[in-house]
Amino acid sequence: MLRGDVGLELGQRVARALRVALDVDITAEEALIRPSNRDGADYQCNVAMSLAKKIGKNPREVAALIVEHLDAQDAIETPEIAGPGFINLKLRREWLEAQAANLLGDDRLGVPKTDEPRRIAIDYSSPNVAKEMHVGHLRSTIIGDAFCRLLTFAGHEVIPHNHLGDWGTPFGMLIEHLTDEGQGAEHEISDLNAFYQQARQKFDSDPGFADRARRRVVLLQGGDEATLKLWHELVGESQRHFNQIYELLGIGLSAGDNYGESFYNPYLADTITELQQKGLIETSDGALCVFPPGFSNREGDRLPLIVRKSDGGYGYATTDFATVRYWVRDRKVDELIYVVGTPQSQHFQMIFATSKQAGWLDDAHTAVHTGFGTILGADGKTIRTRAGGTIKLIDLLTEAVENSYKVMPPTSEVEGEEKDALARTIGLGAVKYADLSNDREKDYVFTWEKMLATTGDTSVYIQYANARILSIGRKVGRVPAENTPLVLQEQAERELALKLLQLPTAIQAAIDELAPHKLTNYLFETATAFSAFYNDCPVATAETQELQDSRLHLLTLTSRVLTLGLSLLGIGAPERL
Repeated sequence: MLRGDVGLELGQRVARALRVALDVDITAEEALIRPSNRDGADYQCNVAMSLAKKIGKNPREVAALIVEHLDAQDAIETPEIAGPGFINLKLRREWLEAQAANLLGDDRLGVPKTDEPRRIAIDYSSPNVAKEMHVGHLRSTIIGDAFCRLLTFAGHEVIPHNHLGDWGTPFGMLIEHLTDEGQGAEHEISDLNAFYQQARQKFDSDPGFADRARRRVVLLQGGDEATLKLWHELVGESQRHFNQIYELLGIGLSAGDNYGESFYNPYLADTITELQQKGLIETSDGALCVFPPGFSNREGDRLPLIVRKSDGGYGYATTDFATVRYWVRDRKVDELIYVVGTPQSQHFQMIFATSKQAGWLDDAHTAVHTGFGTILGADGKTIRTRAGGTIKLIDLLTEAVENSYKVMPPTSEVEGEEKDALARTIGLGAVKYADLSNDREKDYVFTWEKMLATTGDTSVYIQYANARILSIGRKVGRVPAENTPLVLQEQAERELALKLLQLPTAIQAAIDELAPHKLTNYLFETATAFSAFYNDCPVATAETQELQDSRLHLLTLTSRVLTLGLSLLGIGAPERL
């Protein structure tokens, strides 16, 4: 587990109390310590309700025994039992001050690395070769990158995995068109979509071209050297377009992370053979199929996954089986995470069910599909151009940067190249945050007005808070003494310090549930707590130097928390606006 905050400390003490009072063994996490918004309570312990039925006691009786045996007088005020058995906990000011002060010398701000590191491959982005990335690739790319950042920070070994669509029948058409146009490695294709559409039009209207394209597919699949050379040029040209997107968004994917459909092609026959040897394949209408248990249509008929078509061709399922088999068996990963749209949910459930039957997945080797909803326009429908077409991702991101200039303060001191870099940080951060701050599984409406707002739950609001913090430090003009104690005499100071100590809980929730919005919610709450502190607790005009030093330390911690949290989402935190 990754939690290393106040909640973990309190959970350990509750666990000890239960061992003494009832001879019940639970972990600190199972103590169910959660931050509380109730008046007079900083945390709430909910374990009494979950334990009561198991041990045959009334929840309030269990809660009373916990309180009676809880050794926490140094850390909390007198606990209070509320409702059916909740235990409200309020931290002592001195203990809270000491816990917050400990963060000053901690590079990880209270977030330890996991004790159980895993080797994890994450499949995300996955554009198609010879087509430009469009708005439909945005969510997979952003969410997958956030997973990589969070899990790497937690101490896991993360392997990015870009499953490109780079093989199959269309590539005969594309390579033949490339030959006709006389294009190669030295000729850049300015518009991949137009190139694809031209090839498709020729294929549909010119029988001679269509015949050549089909022959080209045979040459490609047979490993013809000249054809493969043209195919590599087409993949490389597409990668140039992908890199433009990835570099602009700050996504870590490179050509070295590509594991396209072509990569798995040599594994397909062996994968099918293994499924046959394990008795999982049946012949249906001339095709080889698997029928994972538990999947049927409305009529009750079993649902198949086709692993080899009646004409001998392979389908998506075959490649997906080869993918699981390769990563688990050859690359020794413990976990596979697929960041793919929710409509593919049943497909992946069937892939995973069959992979368990085949022995590729088990208790030690797991796979999860992290689906996501659709980006909607203001009309509530899938976002499109005004003409009704698909929005190129590069156009959307360019518009984000252009719009970000409008939210820069008129008094900004930033000019020139620094201003352009700031515009990219604000605009692209707004796009990422708007996506990640929504529940991953739900659709959300894409509006510039909302995502670039300087108030409310936006990255701009959090970035402004961080810039304001740093400007206060510059205004004061000095660095506080390192050993100055924290003094939380005002409620706003206390609330801010308490929120800072909850960073490990927020990060752990985002990881456990693969839900980045758990972290964005926390960052917004932290920026809001800073706003209250800013209004109630003057720093430059603090009554004493000791109080000023304490508040400067609190500001430093707040900036570090906001900066780290945003970085784990792939968002920058400008030092000034």
